[in-house]
Parts: sequence; structure tokens; C-alpha cells
Amino acid sequence: MTVASTRDRVVVLGAGSWGTALAIHLARLGHPVVLWAHRSGHAATLAAERCNRRYLPGVVFPDGLTVEADLARAVSERDVLLIAVPSHALRELLGHLKPLIQEDVRIVWATKGLEQVSGWLPHQVVEDVLGARSVAAISGPTFAREVADGLPAAVVVASVDTPFASEVAELFHDGRFRAYTSSDLIGVEVGGAVKNVLAIATGAADGLRFGANSRAALITRGLAEITRLGLALGGQASTFMGLAGLGDLVLTCTDDQSRNRRMGLALARGLSVAQAQEEIGQVVEGVQAASAVWALARRAGVRMPITEQVHRILHEGVSPQEAVAILTRGPAKPEFA
Repeated sequence: MTVASTRDRVVVLGAGSWGTALAIHLARLGHPVVLWAHRSGHAATLAAERCNRRYLPGVVFPDGLTVEADLARAVSERDVLLIAVPSHALRELLGHLKPLIQEDVRIVWATKGLEQVSGWLPHQVVEDVLGARSVAAISGPTFAREVADGLPAAVVVASVDTPFASEVAELFHDGRFRAYTSSDLIGVEVGGAVKNVLAIATGAADGLRFGANSRAALITRGLAEITRLGLALGGQASTFMGLAGLGDLVLTCTDDQSRNRRMGLALARGLSVAQAQEEIGQVVEGVQAASAVWALARRAGVRMPITEQVHRILHEGVSPQEAVAILTRGPAKPEFA
């Protein structure tokens, strides 16, 4: 299928790489799409060039995609709001949206991470600001560039409102972009937040040339950490073996398109966190997520030793070499204890 049979009017809020890629994909399916950029200068450039040259150079916007800098105009008469801003900007954006939208407007987000101070998952932030309504999260092993290029990909749409999850999945689904559904909103969000932290660890290990064995061990033990935390928060075990768990973790840990992996590689070269962030030039979600996830794990009484060491590297000045020594000198014990 190349054109959607039902054309929903969609606004994508956030004109970074991921928001732009999703807007391009939806417009290619025939949906009238507005892409909102919070900076007027950026919006004007996108509209004039019909391309996001900074994040997705060479990918031309489809005809059905328009660009808007005014939030009120962007969300006016839209059927679906798709939020694609970094987690640290989510609450502020929702506050601006609250007086502009009706209670029946459908909200979907592609934001991955935790709110820094509260440690809340995105759905908790959305409910706190906008109240109870039908909402959904979209997550999975997807790099923006490949989606924008139309390469095959798969995602999961999670919502406790099963019919709504199916509606959102149909919105995105076509012959090359497969969308599955899940009722496990908590599990999908936990997977999307924690994998960024673990990708920093894997990047650092690869940067230190610890080899393929170490990479496989970190991914596997990292999945165990995601699962323990997710189950403690009410997620479902099967979710962590799916697209939003193992799938997203493997992708983010093993390919240099991942900003979080590149952060780890840069730290292994001796760069500071600030220097690495400047070199990468985009938000690295795992940097702030490490502290939020580690704090959440302690409150929940969940062991997450890799996450703890990533937090210490990023925020307490521990070197990657020291962190590895701490992780490897523990006693032998049952794998699933």
C-alpha cells in the first residue's frame, strides 16, 4: 500500500531528525501533514528548501507536507498530534498545547526517555498535564535516516486503549514500514528510555577495543536490567523481547547512527561529556536519562549495575576504565538471580 485509504490530518510536533522522518513517511502515505518547528527561522528554512538539510540532507519533502512555526495554527483542525520532541522538552510543550486542543484530540508521542526530576515516563507526564485521554506511544528499532529514505522498518504502537493503538498502527503501516500494536505502554516506554543508557556503555566498551565478547555481554546483561526495571514498574516480560525492548537495544548499541553509542565512543577517546555533546551536535538522550533511570531503579529497589556505572561516568567523573573494573570484579553468581 502506498497511499492511505483514510487520510488523517496529522501535525508532527518537533522538526528534529525523527520528527521530520515521521512527517515525511506519513505525507508519503497521503496524509496531510503539518511539521511544526519551534524556531521560526528553522521553520522558514525548512519551508523554503523543502528539506531538513541539517538532519536529513537530500531527502525532499513530499507535496503533502507543510511547515509551520505557529503552534496554534499547527494544531488547528488536526485529527492526530504526534509529539517528537526530546524528553526534557515534553512537559513544556504539553503546557503550551493544553489551551489549544480539545479533549477529543488524539495524542501520540515518539519521545523516548524519562522526565529528569520526577523520573516519570512520558505517559505519566502527558496525563499530569493534559489529564486522562486516549494516548499512544510509538517506539522500536528505527533510525530517522533510514525511515526518511524509505527503507524497511518496524515499530510498535502501545496504548491501553486497544482500538486506538490499532488506529495509530494503521496510520503508519505500509508495505515497508510495519506497525505492530501492544497494550503494554509502561514496558514500551521503559525499553525506549533505558536502551539509550546502555548504548553509551556499549559504545565506550567498543571505543576501548574490548571486543565482540564484551559487546554481546553488555547487551545481554543490559536487557536483563531493562527487564527487571520494567517488571518492577508494571511492564510485561514479553515486551522486552520485542521491538521496543531487545530490538531497539540491539540497534542503538551496535550502529554508529546512534548518538548514544557515539557518546560512549567519544568518552572512550578521552573527550568530556560536554566535548562529546558538541561533537555530536544533537541531543543525546542517554546522558540525562542515566541519572533519571538510576534514581528510579534505586526507588524501585532494582539492581542495575551497568546503568549505575554509566551514571557515574557521565556525572561523577569516573573513567570508563574504572567503571569496567567495577563491573567485572564482582563475585560469580547465578545468571538469573
